[in-house]
Amino acid sequence: MIHTLPSRYIGFAAVGCGLIATVIYVLMISVTLAHIETVSGQVPFDMRPLGYSPKDAATLLEALGAEGREYYLRYQISLDTLYPAMLALTLIATFSWFGRHMSGSKLVRSGIILSVGCALLDYFENIGIAAMIWSWPEVSIALVYAASTATIVKSALTTLAVLLVLLIGLLWVRLPKADLCP
Repeated sequence: MIHTLPSRYIGFAAVGCGLIATVIYVLMISVTLAHIETVSGQVPFDMRPLGYSPKDAATLLEALGAEGREYYLRYQISLDTLYPAMLALTLIATFSWFGRHMSGSKLVRSGIILSVGCALLDYFENIGIAAMIWSWPEVSIALVYAASTATIVKSALTTLAVLLVLLIGLLWVRLPKADLCP
């Protein structure tokens, strides 16, 4: 017999993971990524949703200097190791919570798949960035394109997942009240 978590626990998980993800995101934006941009005068890899070229990567890595590259690895990549999981858990819990009230929804299943994809691609992006930093100044063009592609696809999937959760939320609000009972 399969036991499912009560709806309130899924809601608590969504809110709790969402709060943790928000704190990490704010730290990245206001501290680590801001520091990287200040030190280098360049937009960090993480903040380039449309990707970057090998020339862009070389310009950023050169401008960071040894200390900036070490900072990127130690602080930004460390925080960005936690963030994808927290964002994915937030989205998955939110989709699951809505799904409890919208059984059989392909939109909910699609949202969960997108959420996992976002996290995986964010981790691929992070591995690519770390590999570029470690291999500096001998960064391969293929590595830059792989990391850049991960950034682009991650950005697109994240946007789709967030838009989908908003759409499902709107659909859920429009459900008749009788359908909302657990």
